[in-house]
Amino acid sequence: MPSAQLAAELLLMHVLGCDRAYLHAHADEEVPPPVLQRYSQLIAERATGKPTQYITGHQEFWGLDFEVTPDVLIPRPETEHIVECVLELARRQGRARDACLRIVDVGTGSGCIPLALASEFPHAVLFGVDISRPALAVAELNAARLATPERVKFIESDLLARLLEPDSTGTFDFVLSNPPYVGRHEVDKVQREVRDFEPRLAWGGDLERGEEVYERLFPQALQALKPGGYVVVEIGYDMRDEVLALLGKEWQDIEVMPDLVGIPRVISAKKTKTNSEL
Repeated sequence: MPSAQLAAELLLMHVLGCDRAYLHAHADEEVPPPVLQRYSQLIAERATGKPTQYITGHQEFWGLDFEVTPDVLIPRPETEHIVECVLELARRQGRARDACLRIVDVGTGSGCIPLALASEFPHAVLFGVDISRPALAVAELNAARLATPERVKFIESDLLARLLEPDSTGTFDFVLSNPPYVGRHEVDKVQREVRDFEPRLAWGGDLERGEEVYERLFPQALQALKPGGYVVVEIGYDMRDEVLALLGKEWQDIEVMPDLVGIPRVISAKKTKTNSEL
């Protein structure tokens, strides 16, 4: 379905308060004038380039409905590969759904990654950290809506800084992140909807180089992870080699997962165990 048609349907569903099945089943019904007026206003708003998700205030991720505002990056289907990767790595380790995992998502935005994983691991303890207080407010709202506020805690932090106190290091099974990775020289390649409407802090644009965040995150992840724990990150479409080069001898079992069109999208790496643990 063309994106324009999809946006038109989503906006009509929004003003009618119905789902797609109802919309198509009642395609011949006349739209009341007040609803039609409101719909026309939303179409005009979308024509400015404003993303449909910011107009409706919602986006689906991992089968869950998330509220989104211009304070957070809109969750993308590609980011679901991080969730898939965690599920696969946990399976390989023999960690069942009832495992008491400790997981932290860095740059959590709307909270979509930890909240999706909370739906898969009902006994896990999850954290979402973000440098943006307004983004954390959205994440906390989504946690309350999805009835998981007691298991998913959100913390204002520059990467993992707030979680790296001496008595809390080496406690996580997974460190996850879909960080900002657009450098200044690549801003002109970013879609208009992202560049003009989504928070620059979340996608980049102010970074000198796109790999800057990974350079800072990987050493912190080493400190935060248990031996044998994993770091899992989303990367830009052409960043595979640059990000892999930042992983040193402290990491093993490094893997690159492509997205549905074959573009390298997610990198995972396991923290090397110490000699006493081998």
